[in-house]
Amino acid sequence: MKKVKFNIIDVIVVVLLLLVVAFAGWKLAARRSGAAEVPKVNVTYQYRVEGVAPELYENCKAYLPSPLMAAGALVGGQIEDVEKFPYYVLTDSGEWVEDPNHVTLLFTATTTTSAANVMTTKVGDQEVRVGKTDYVLKSEFIEFSTGTIVDVKWDK
Repeated sequence: MKKVKFNIIDVIVVVLLLLVVAFAGWKLAARRSGAAEVPKVNVTYQYRVEGVAPELYENCKAYLPSPLMAAGALVGGQIEDVEKFPYYVLTDSGEWVEDPNHVTLLFTATTTTSAANVMTTKVGDQEVRVGKTDYVLKSEFIEFSTGTIVDVKWDK
């Protein structure tokens, strides 16, 4: 039987390899445990849709609260409420008059996002920002793409 000899270089290489494996395991364990500890912030935003048929108000109200969706999947959060307001049009004489055939709807939606990502609050892949006009408000029964996000509030 042949004797195995270790010199100082072999011992150093083995110790370094053990340190690298231990460090990688420690980083992996820290990453897994840290993911659950990310603080969350509740976000409430309002989405205004103008000039829609009056019956849409009652139709939408019947399905509230309604979970938010994007790309055919639930994305967290929900449409909480809808309010109805008059819709005004400008006449040829320069006067604003109420249009009896259309209304303005104001939806209130809530979601939860990571506190670290408050500056880029997202619902699915869509950013939630005041003034955003290409946002699609969507749930299983409700969908509007012609509105504007008019208010966003983050809980402290």
